[in-house]
Order: sequence, then C-alpha cells, then structure tokens
Amino acid sequence: MGETMWAVVVEDDQPLKLGDVTRPECGPDDVLIEVQTAGLNRADLVQRRGLYPPPPGASEIMGLECAGTIVETGANVTGWGVGDRVCGLMAGGGYAEYALVDQGSLFRIPDGMSFNEAGALPEVMMTVWANIFDRCQFKPGESVLIHGGTSGIGTMAIQMLKVAGAARIMITAGSDEKCAYAKQLGADIAINYKTADFEAIVRDEGGADIILDMVGGDYVQKNISAAKLGGRIVNIAYMQGSQVQVNLMPLMLKRLILTGTTLRARPNADKQRIRDAILADFWPAVLSGAIKPIIDTVYPFDQAEAAQAHMAKGGHIGKILLSRQQS
Repeated sequence: MGETMWAVVVEDDQPLKLGDVTRPECGPDDVLIEVQTAGLNRADLVQRRGLYPPPPGASEIMGLECAGTIVETGANVTGWGVGDRVCGLMAGGGYAEYALVDQGSLFRIPDGMSFNEAGALPEVMMTVWANIFDRCQFKPGESVLIHGGTSGIGTMAIQMLKVAGAARIMITAGSDEKCAYAKQLGADIAINYKTADFEAIVRDEGGADIILDMVGGDYVQKNISAAKLGGRIVNIAYMQGSQVQVNLMPLMLKRLILTGTTLRARPNADKQRIRDAILADFWPAVLSGAIKPIIDTVYPFDQAEAAQAHMAKGGHIGKILLSRQQS
C-alpha cells in the first residue's frame, strides 16, 4: 500500500464517513489535486445504491468534480503546474483529500473566485454544453424548456442560454419559490409542475425547440407533445423511470429527435473537446460575472451523509458542495 489519504467511504448500508484509502498516483496526462471542494451530483446517490458503477479504471470514490490546488503533474502534462488553482471534471474520486483529473478536463480558477464557487462549475457547464449546444445544436433565437430548472444543471442552463441568445427560456420546478428564483435568474416562463400542466402551457406558448429532461417517466410523452416541429428532446437522467409506454407517432409527424447522453464514461478526448468549447464560448461570461455559480449549501466533508440526504430530499436551489471552506 502506498501513501494514504482521507476520503468519504461507503460501507454497506452504514452512513457515509471519512476513512483512510490509498492516495492515487498520477498517470502521464493527469494532475493530482489537493481537493478543497467537491460538488455533489445525483449520479453520486445512484452510484451509492450500486446502480451506476464507475467506468473501468476510474476511482471507486464518489465525486465527479472538484476544485483545489495542483500538487503533482504527469509526464505529458503541459500548461499546468504545481500550485495552480483549478477545477475540473473526472469519472470519480472527488470526495477525497486528493483526486486525479485529466489535463483536458481542467479549468483555471479565475482570480477572486473561491474554491467553493469554482467547484460548482465543471459538471453543470460541461453537461449543459454537451446536451443543449452540442447534441441538440441550439441556435440563437430558439425556445428551450428545462426541467429541474433550479437544479445545479437547470440554473446553469438558464444562464448559458441567456448569454447564447435564446428567444424564450422555460423551466419547470416544484415550488413557487423556485419558480420565482428561476425568473430572477433569467427564465421567461417558470411553471410549478405541482400546480400546473407544463405540457399545456408550453404548447400554448408555441412549443419548445429543445427540451432538457432528467425526469423521464410520463414526461417522455409530455415532452413529445410540448416540442415544436423539428424539436430536439434530450434526456440526461430518468428519475421517474426509463421504461415507459410511448406513442411515437407524433415523433414522426413533427420530425422530432429524441436522444440521451451521459458524460461520465466519455473518452478524455471528448471531454477535452467539451471543455475547450466552454472556454471559447462561455468562459468569458464566467470571467465577467454574466454566468455565476449558484450554490445552495456547503457541508464539511465529514458531513457527506447529511449533504446527500439534502440532495435526495430535493428542496435545494443550485449546487450542494462538500468543502474544507465553509464560506
């Protein structure tokens, strides 16, 4: 066993706790980060239940994004050095004292931005770009419907679409408070799905060119109904189930595209392509403050159990973080 470090560990059905594990070793294209902040994602909860294992070769430790300081670089790494403040996306390992990130998935933390703010950016920005801007080929002037509009991904999608010139940004959320927040952030129409029929409202508004969905279940058919002619619907999760009975005739008649993606298992070269596009198209808006990280709550690493329980409850707005920095 090599050098050790602390990490959040899973032991059967026991609450999450900190334990000693082997510190990872840099591969040729990796940097080793001393982690200050790790972002929570629903994928972590699914992994913990044994339903979303890490890709081959990835860390078994939960955590798909982190922010911190580089303490070691691999032999092939260029443009990054020890002491650099960075945030990045990885296939696992963020809930720990140290984590490996491929150099193509790194962002340099802007001057004046905290580790907590930076730790809230990589996964949401890369997910939004990969799905709305790449997979669905968003064009300025289009209308977009975002389910889970006040989630970490939802709050980032609103901001990125506003910068990119969306004609109309529509969201669904589970409370009037969340809907009000989304409108303050830039959404044009915010629908409380618990008290209103989003399908009818979106259709009355002329439909959506693009729909970003993580709900699944009966939303699959409703999304098809709410989409415009030539619309694109992309699923990034199926929280209400992936096995559904669907009438596909409108898909054909409206010439829709129904698709889905994941980010975690993509090759590093593809993740670098996504990172590079964000740096070119959206990072200037991060630097100017036009796009900002939205943070709900920050927990210490030794309170990972409470943090995941908070996420599972679903009342949060923006990102939930684990951090050594409590402000």
